[in-house]
Amino acid sequence: MASRISVAVIGTFDTKLQEHLYLRSQILSHDSSVNVILIDAGRTATDHEAITIKQPDVLKASGYGRDDAALKSLTRGEIVKTMIDGAIPVVRQLHDRGEFHAIIGLGGSSGTSIAAAVMRQLPLTFPKLIVSTVASGDTKFYVAETDITMMYSVVDVAGLNQVLKAVVDNAAAAIVGMAKAYVARLDRGLPGDEKKVIGITMFGVTTKGADAARMWLERNGFEVCVFHATGAGGRAMERLVKEGHLRGVLDLTTTELADELVGGVFPAGSDRLTVAAKASVPQIVSVGALDMVNFGAMDTVPAQFRKRNLVEHNPSVTIMRTTSKECEGLGNVIAKRLRENITEPRLTEVWLPLRGVSMMDVEGQAFYDEAADDALFAAIRNGLKYTGIKVVEFDSDINDAEWAESMARRLAELIQLQSD
Repeated sequence: MASRISVAVIGTFDTKLQEHLYLRSQILSHDSSVNVILIDAGRTATDHEAITIKQPDVLKASGYGRDDAALKSLTRGEIVKTMIDGAIPVVRQLHDRGEFHAIIGLGGSSGTSIAAAVMRQLPLTFPKLIVSTVASGDTKFYVAETDITMMYSVVDVAGLNQVLKAVVDNAAAAIVGMAKAYVARLDRGLPGDEKKVIGITMFGVTTKGADAARMWLERNGFEVCVFHATGAGGRAMERLVKEGHLRGVLDLTTTELADELVGGVFPAGSDRLTVAAKASVPQIVSVGALDMVNFGAMDTVPAQFRKRNLVEHNPSVTIMRTTSKECEGLGNVIAKRLRENITEPRLTEVWLPLRGVSMMDVEGQAFYDEAADDALFAAIRNGLKYTGIKVVEFDSDINDAEWAESMARRLAELIQLQSD
């Protein structure tokens, strides 16, 4: 194990120095050998002997060409953005030099915004923890596709009291343990090629197909990471591709594209379906759950969709059948993103299950719509003509075991093709 474990603490020390010093003391109480790096991303420079990286250094790294006095004239939002712009390169440089093994922050909405923006730039599986007043609400803005852990502070981070002290003490113990676990993983070394890691996207309505593909891959020496296609899931998979952790992708369930196009609750953004193509990572793309758009509970469905084909998937999720026009648009999106981002067409294939793109889309089920599926398939075929990207069609539905195993087998062949 590394001779000394280091933990970075980032915060706004002009308003919350006392609380961060207490966090520092509790980290040291759990292990006095830990090196605590205090990084000040506050609005105003604060002097204290325990601060390692001072606010003027963070401000300078932001590229803001004026002094601290001028910074005070900016709006609160502008100041937060400026300090984020400085804190990110400061922390990334420390990380790239291996100078800390976990990072923690605590604060309200502004402090959380700064800490989270910094942490989102660190690799997945690197320990990240924020004690925050906003952790009990909608945290997707802060967490996005990353593995930031958020702990609700219960009370405001505004002075020390028995409740906040107990919460901070828990957080300190957690970050020390996380840092030690991370260093232990580093000491064990990274896994070798004997475990080639594959990403698969899955939804409840494509689970049988995904499971059949996963089990075939596992029987044949691969390790499989399954991603729930809820927006963050697709982004997380593609981030792991970008960071070099995945050898191949079986993008079985591209339903996030439907939410992006139509306005559902699980969009993954305009970069979805571009990363593996750009990185020349072998991938098979399919059309899982493109028969549906996702909303919350039935009473949250937008008024313009209330007369559409709606199914209550569970009390929290309502799904809506995509129309032929929407499916044509989805096919165009898939073809366009692959066509415009592909670097090695031979390593990407699109597989189409002609008898249904989800368990809801097979004959006799609520979303069965042959015309809509045909519009989707035709747009993909036409959009990928002359691109070198192969389109494979199967007379089966997406959850058919033979189809799923064939995809898995072909992905393994593409990975071998890349290696040859």
